[in-house]
Amino acid sequence: MRRGRPGALPRGTAERALTSVRAGDDADRPDDERTERNGTAPAAPEGERREASRLWHITLSVSGAEAPLKEVRRSLEQLAHDHPFLLTSRYANDHAEIRYWEEARDLHDAAAVALRLWGEHRSTAKLPPWEIVGLEVIDRETYHQRIAEGYGPPPASPVGVHPY
Repeated sequence: MRRGRPGALPRGTAERALTSVRAGDDADRPDDERTERNGTAPAAPEGERREASRLWHITLSVSGAEAPLKEVRRSLEQLAHDHPFLLTSRYANDHAEIRYWEEARDLHDAAAVALRLWGEHRSTAKLPPWEIVGLEVIDRETYHQRIAEGYGPPPASPVGVHPY
């Protein structure tokens, strides 16, 4: 899976986009050998089953030195614009929590993309130089089961960037 960011690439990058980590027999082959002309993945060889993408709920927590609240809010709003799958962000002057859905083959792929999100967008969104201090990746079924049982955070609403 390859997810490019809308807009211009940051200076010093050559077509860098968030991508899932591949595993298996075709991991060494270039994308164009795995993708047919119409943009879909080629059929799996007979007897081999390709795993379909799934939705994963991501909660990414970041923290660091204090920054002006206005700048934190503006940078998170820019991140939401650059990463249209962002559901909601909560922030304070020294930490933030970002929640969104990611489509990936498995938990490892979803976590790898999530762990790169802050760094990949740091310069374009002018994010504070905070570090990732927490990551939760759960599948869609688990997320909905937690909500139904009254555990975990309520569904991300209202959507957007909000102070704690």
